[in-house]
Amino acid sequence: MNIGVIGAGTMGSGIAQVASTADCQVYLYDSQVAALERSKQQLAKIMDRLVTKGRLTEEKAQQIQQNIHYVQDLNELANAELVIEAIIENPDIKKQVFQRLEPLLSTEAIIASNTSSLSIASLAAACQRPERFIGIHFFNPAPLMKLVEIIPAVQTANAILDKANDIIASWGKQTVIAKDTPGFIVNRVARPFYGEALRIYDEGIADIPTIDWAMKNIGQFRMGPFELMDFIGNDVNYTVTETVFKAFYYDPRYRPSFTQKRMSEAGYLGRKSGRGYYDYQEGVIKPSPTEDTALGQTIVDRIVAMLINEAADALHFRIATREDIDAAMTKGVNYPKGLLSWADEIGIEACVQRLDQLFDHYRESRYRCSPLLRKMAANGERFFSSEKAPHHV
Repeated sequence: MNIGVIGAGTMGSGIAQVASTADCQVYLYDSQVAALERSKQQLAKIMDRLVTKGRLTEEKAQQIQQNIHYVQDLNELANAELVIEAIIENPDIKKQVFQRLEPLLSTEAIIASNTSSLSIASLAAACQRPERFIGIHFFNPAPLMKLVEIIPAVQTANAILDKANDIIASWGKQTVIAKDTPGFIVNRVARPFYGEALRIYDEGIADIPTIDWAMKNIGQFRMGPFELMDFIGNDVNYTVTETVFKAFYYDPRYRPSFTQKRMSEAGYLGRKSGRGYYDYQEGVIKPSPTEDTALGQTIVDRIVAMLINEAADALHFRIATREDIDAAMTKGVNYPKGLLSWADEIGIEACVQRLDQLFDHYRESRYRCSPLLRKMAANGERFFSSEKAPHHV
């Protein structure tokens, strides 16, 4: 199968590696020769490392590299059955690329965007045949992350959705189907992991090391929210939050933090700049948390309740199925549990009580409880069982 990938940055190169590993012929396009060369050299290093660790044979590693054709002419993608765009998150630039690309392809070819937050319907509208357009959102690093969100636009034909889903699944990925709404599943549901942690810090309830300690040691998340923001980049994380906030018509639930905005403005972007919420310069000792179990549990309970509320609202508005929502959060961002399953474990009524306590304290619509959660609590329901939920006082 011939696959086109547009953009030889980290994400485009990762997608190309995934497709080539699945024995596809991949045509990786970029207008910059330097970007193509970097991508080729980086792949060679990755393959050498995998061979050294015994995860690939020398023969397979060579085959993966030979399957990728590095091209600087968009016409080289003419025979592709699926083209995935992975360039800058600028809708105007993306649309220009799709308008140049579409006339080169067969009428049967699928055109896809790897956008993490832009409207798929809007991008599809740039095409003469928008019914063949779809969102295919990989997570970074694409070769390692199991999850891929498949997002049909309102224009997307059902046959295109089925075909795209089958192709990505054949590459060994776990696919979830998401409605074309801001942030899709993961980038929408995950907002409180960052936003509520920042709010707790802004209010002086706990410092940064303590919040990270609580979420890792008590909540069992792989990284604390501030560590993760530093890893992602404060500029990138802030931009996604701001995009989702605007796209949801300035719903207070997604309001960005001035703390993160100032960090981004100061150039304290995290690991990539050497300084973020933590100082990554050589020899700097990381500050110690306050290992107060009661405080830590309060932090975890608050952030997890907000995450569960967001997951419940995603189900309430039919963004995805309950199975896909939980799969998205465990496979897309490595959460310790699916949030809806976690709600069952805690007890729906207990989740509602935590949210109501926050709302009563702040009187902000940010803390409004999902109607679905409140209804389920009243009826003693669970997300994944027909049994009655335990009663929590």
